Amino acid sequence: LPTPEQASVLEATLRVCNRAATYASQVAFAKELKDRNGLQREVYADLKARFGLSAQPAVRAVKKVVDAYATLRANLWAGNLGPPTSKRYRKAIGAPIGFHPEAAQPFDDRCLSWQYDARTVSIWTMAGRMRGIPFACSPDQLKMLVAHRKGESDLVCRGGKWFLIATCDLPDPEVYEPVDWIGVDRGIVNLATTSDGTNYQGRRLSRYRRWQARKRAELQRKTSHSARRRLARRKRKEQRHATHVNHRVSKEIVSVAQRTGRGIAVEALGGLRERVRLRRDQRGALSSWPFHQLGQHLVYKARMAGVPFLEVDAAYTSQRCPRCGHTERANRPDRDCFRCRRCGLAGLADVVAGVNVRDRARSAWVFVTAPALHP
Repeated sequence: LPTPEQASVLEATLRVCNRAATYASQVAFAKELKDRNGLQREVYADLKARFGLSAQPAVRAVKKVVDAYATLRANLWAGNLGPPTSKRYRKAIGAPIGFHPEAAQPFDDRCLSWQYDARTVSIWTMAGRMRGIPFACSPDQLKMLVAHRKGESDLVCRGGKWFLIATCDLPDPEVYEPVDWIGVDRGIVNLATTSDGTNYQGRRLSRYRRWQARKRAELQRKTSHSARRRLARRKRKEQRHATHVNHRVSKEIVSVAQRTGRGIAVEALGGLRERVRLRRDQRGALSSWPFHQLGQHLVYKARMAGVPFLEVDAAYTSQRCPRCGHTERANRPDRDCFRCRRCGLAGLADVVAGVNVRDRARSAWVFVTAPALHP
């Protein structure tokens, strides 16, 4: 909660740090420097002389650049940017990484200190050490900060508000042995359907997305100052709403699994956008489908609760009969219904897919927990 004068100093600090990081990124790209020590030897003096950074902020700027290129290499290796011949892949490797003028900046304990009793922080800025900046958080967050904060904290400015994103190292509880599994099938029409038959519909979220798209298009057609201000206020509103929905769905699934002593199994849907080619009118729905975020929420909430979590093969989960094993495209005559052509088993297609995910998790867990064989 900085004062207007403190906020202006923090904004200037972010801009200088990101300009310095962009310069270091250009040097790393031109000279193909990948390790932290080599890049730091190359640009450390320039960051202090040209940009006025102190010793530790200069080191943090170098580390920020090295981490950005490490993330890029990991995405390229995992195929998240498509094959090497794709436009996204060539664009990613064809130019140095740039940093937005107000991008987040990491601060370690040498640059930032917390005074928990006084609810204030002391932080390094371009105008010197700034002390006594008050911060606000919930009692639970304060308790977590005092007990588990460790490492860096990121300074972020979003919509004129200032945030410190602190890293807390929480001990993982011991994962219990599940008595069974809950299979979760993720989709666009139905965000999640469990093998128990619980359905979390996405119709309301899809309707909300279409309404937001219409409002954005109406405002973008107008070029007035009022329209631009309203567009700025609506920024990330749809994203926050979708995140809230995913939090609610994942929290309910994890609580049911924890209460019943079962584990959670989902389909492995990585690389879906690269493997599927859709019509133009379907691409927007697929691109805005937050299945990956829902999976991330399930992962970390399950870890915090000690619930076992597995990802299984997603092939033919909605076309395979869980009773007789017959797999055929004709088993699913439409999007909602499943009807086995061999044994006649019928039901909701998403529930059947969740049951297949559960059955695959039962088989996979045997191999995961099996003792290692010695020669």
